[in-house]
Order: sequence, then structure tokens, then C-alpha cells
Amino acid sequence: MAAKEEEVRGSVKTAPHPPVQTEDELELVKRFVLLGIVMRILDHDIRVIGTSAIKLPRFYESMLRGIQDRVLLDLAAIRRQFRMTGIKVYEEKREPDGLHAGYVCRGYHHRFFMLWGFVKAESERVLKQYLSG
Repeated sequence: MAAKEEEVRGSVKTAPHPPVQTEDELELVKRFVLLGIVMRILDHDIRVIGTSAIKLPRFYESMLRGIQDRVLLDLAAIRRQFRMTGIKVYEEKREPDGLHAGYVCRGYHHRFFMLWGFVKAESERVLKQYLSG
């Protein structure tokens, strides 16, 4: 009887464990979402500068557009990495308390949440990196 059970167990394939999402993949998704927020911030600020009474509106607008171009290049690079690693962000939901994001990584659905305070601080940090670099 034990030999028969062994045969049955040997022929039955168990489902492999779902692949664990790496820290790099999660950081890539977070960066993608943050860069989307940074793009919205830059769009807003460019519109505001265009209607304000500051002394050098074209100068500041051109600086912001230059940063915007670099952000777009980084977003394109992240999208290429997404295609290579099988990641797709399918949902970004703005809630009163923060930002929810849903994405697929190698066929498995994941979600994460960022408080607005964190989003603001990280957006400022990212913009400072673009300004200093």
C-alpha cells in the first residue's frame, strides 16, 4: 500500500510556490508611480507660472519643461524594464488618506499604499535629485 501511495505522489505535480516579488521590483513600481505624480506636479506648476506675474516666466517654465523631459525619459526606461520583467501597473486610486496602486508582477497581483505625506516628501526628494543632477 505504501508503494502505491508513493507512485501516486510521484505522478502528482504540486503547484510551485508563487515567485516572491523582489525589493527591486517593488521599488521600480513605486518609482513609476512617484514619477507620475511628479509629472502632474510639473504640469500644474508650468500652468501656474504661465499665468503668474513673476519677472522671468519663460525662464522658469523652460527649466520645469527640461525637468519634465528628463522625467519622461526615466518613465520610458521604467516601462521598458516593466516589459522585460513582466510588470504592469493597472490601477492608481487616489483616496483621502493616500494613494493605492495595483499591479501585476510575473502574473501575480500585488497592491501597495502610500500616505499623502510620504508621497509629498518623496516627490520633493525626486524633484531635488533632478534639480541637482
